[in-house]
Amino acid sequence: MRSRLRRLVLGATAVFTAASALPAAAAPSQGRAEQHPSRDGMSAVIRYTEYGIPHILAKNYADLGFGTGWAQAADEVCTLADGFVTLRGERSRYFGADAAAGGELSAARTNLASDLYFRGVRETRTVRKLLAEPAPVGPSREARDLMRGWAAGYNAWLRQRKITDPACAGASWVRPVTELDVAARGLAIASISGEGRFVDTITTAQPPAGSVPASGAPSAPSARSARTPDAKAAAKAADELWGEPGMGSNAVAFRGDTTANGRGLLLGNPHYPWQGGRRFWQSQQTIPGELNVSGGSLLGTPAISIGFNAHVAWSHTVSTGVPANFHQLTLDPADPTTYLVDGRPERMKKRTVTVAVKDGAPVTRTQWWTRYGPVVASLSSQVPLPWTATTAYALHDPNAANLRFADTSLGFGKARGTDDVLASLARHQGIPWVNTIAADRAGHSLFTQSQVLPRITDEVAERCSTALGRTTYPASGIAILDGSRGDCALGSDPGAVVPGIFGPARMPTLKDAPYVENSNGTAWMTNADRPITGYERVFGTVGTPLGLRTRGAVEDVAAMADRGRLTVRDLQRQQFANRVPAGDLAAEDVTRACATLPGGTATGSGGKAVDVSEACAVLKAWDRTMDTGSRGALLFDRFWRKLEQAVPPEQLWKVPFSAADPVRTPHTLNTDAPGFAGALADAVAELRAAGIALDAPLGAHQFVVRGGERLPVPGGAGRLGVWNVIEPTWNPAGGGYTEVPFGSSHLQAVGWDGSGRCPVARTLLTYSQSSNPESPHFADQTRLFSGEKWVTSRFCEKDILSSPKLKVVRVRERR
Repeated sequence: MRSRLRRLVLGATAVFTAASALPAAAAPSQGRAEQHPSRDGMSAVIRYTEYGIPHILAKNYADLGFGTGWAQAADEVCTLADGFVTLRGERSRYFGADAAAGGELSAARTNLASDLYFRGVRETRTVRKLLAEPAPVGPSREARDLMRGWAAGYNAWLRQRKITDPACAGASWVRPVTELDVAARGLAIASISGEGRFVDTITTAQPPAGSVPASGAPSAPSARSARTPDAKAAAKAADELWGEPGMGSNAVAFRGDTTANGRGLLLGNPHYPWQGGRRFWQSQQTIPGELNVSGGSLLGTPAISIGFNAHVAWSHTVSTGVPANFHQLTLDPADPTTYLVDGRPERMKKRTVTVAVKDGAPVTRTQWWTRYGPVVASLSSQVPLPWTATTAYALHDPNAANLRFADTSLGFGKARGTDDVLASLARHQGIPWVNTIAADRAGHSLFTQSQVLPRITDEVAERCSTALGRTTYPASGIAILDGSRGDCALGSDPGAVVPGIFGPARMPTLKDAPYVENSNGTAWMTNADRPITGYERVFGTVGTPLGLRTRGAVEDVAAMADRGRLTVRDLQRQQFANRVPAGDLAAEDVTRACATLPGGTATGSGGKAVDVSEACAVLKAWDRTMDTGSRGALLFDRFWRKLEQAVPPEQLWKVPFSAADPVRTPHTLNTDAPGFAGALADAVAELRAAGIALDAPLGAHQFVVRGGERLPVPGGAGRLGVWNVIEPTWNPAGGGYTEVPFGSSHLQAVGWDGSGRCPVARTLLTYSQSSNPESPHFADQTRLFSGEKWVTSRFCEKDILSSPKLKVVRVRERR
């Protein structure tokens, strides 16, 4: 049996041929993988099972990358090609300078801003220099082989010219890629929450008018100074930059003594955009005797990002850590492009970039870089950072030089337990902006906020914060340090891979608790009975109010752990419970107050009286879920959004938050607060104006369209506390709701069978494997999601071979 599998892997000689049957095979052999492709070129075997999920077999990492790149291209060539246009800084050339930036690899508002940034990264050879660094600072040989193989596989697929997706069929911007392009994509993903968030302000920051030639770029006013925001504005700035709906997630791991068979359980539920470059893609990757892992990869990356193997399962959640900081520069009075450190002048580096523009002349702009990073023009709309004759501000993003995510993920894929997951995090330190939650078949659980953060200790912040930083750091974790002082350098931690980041010992971590849960809240409430404390403010807060999603999740999973005897089926039920914690806390208070309104009317924000009597009855009858058939869910969602706008958080509840009871407080809605009745009136008026019945079922208006079929979508907004996050788009000018663009993405509920030999896993890719409307896998899993159904994962050989949809594709590089 083992020899048959080896023959299958090594005998991949036909190009893009499919077989209807596969020889029987056993588990991967125990021999070490070959480290280099053969002289005959790269090759792989791809076995497709239900829903177009590929199981990729290869004899080494380069071949594995080859099969992965080929299979990703087959499903997502247009999305991938669009992303590579972004990385090459060519969006303006093909799509126009003023068009809204695409590709989901940065927060740039226009193609021009995106191009100026990414072309600058390319021209300064940033990625090439990182690839040349020895591991662990640079990628390992295995990771580089994966990248090189991925590029070769993608290019091999392109040579077949079988693009059927109308989004890019025949497009000149679909071009071959290199290992450098694949690495650049990984770097862009790592810095999404750092430099990627500040592309507009990096590319527009210019010295005061008339002081230095700026290559035709617009100049910033010279008279303004940085406005010191209050704590609320600082917190709002942090939420604007790093809060949902950009990215988010839930995950929970259960210890073995809470489960039916003593083995661990993991439920992962990341919330990501349903279109563009942040989509996940499913696969199983196998090198016999070396690697066997299944899960989801972010598009364009060659390793499994979240997933499971025969021993351990893991997922990630977006953390509260602040992945970048700022340095206030003291400028030379004679030259605002020279800054002083300990009284000694340092000239900024001038990065002049030219971008080709469709139907127009090339555009040249200048960016300014310092020892800390690029000069920026603002922190957010809440906190401008003007460049004056005396002061400028530089962004420091340690993930802008982080190519270690692939090696960290490979370490997870080869892990035999949660200790190995921790060891990979400590060895590679490549996780940019997420927490890690894991469980293993031995019954261990793990939460760790092991991520790459600037080494801002509370002591450094106290000693080195500017006047502005003394407001932003306590309120939001955003540090603004005095860049004129050498003693304010970030320094090094023991065990840190590179200077200026925290070492492994500093990371908030909880091992072997009955449950560990995170819903994008702080590490503090990972387990209500075992709070984590003692970490630096830049990681997050301690003793502060929890979001409703965290409160609801901790309530649910704590009750599950107490009940015990848990199985994968319990995880599946939790995913689709669609409970609305905000409704459980407030709906009864709303209906009680609603019944006392004189004449059943309330005055809206426009001063018009609105009959809300029907709304009272609808909310009273509402089942407090976000199931597709739930009536009243739409009304409560619109009301809650209006209420949050009308009533400050400190006035929303009658019983305030208590750090001694963080999961159950605050509570009891303050229906006497000014704005309560108006919020209800505005929600009723808004729905009626859109022609939506107050008791319309959720699924009639929360939907996606696939192949002309309108599919109802279950789930609700994170602000309501719903685990199964779905963020609908409200467009009153368009008649109400439009298609769902964001929410639950790659779901996995994972345990192990009694023997522990095979994972027991249920998965679901909510938006399906391909974004090509011509693909049979454009909507198949979306239909499952609509019906709250799952895919039974096929991991072990016997399960793969028994698939009734089994199709084998042997792919090989042509020389």
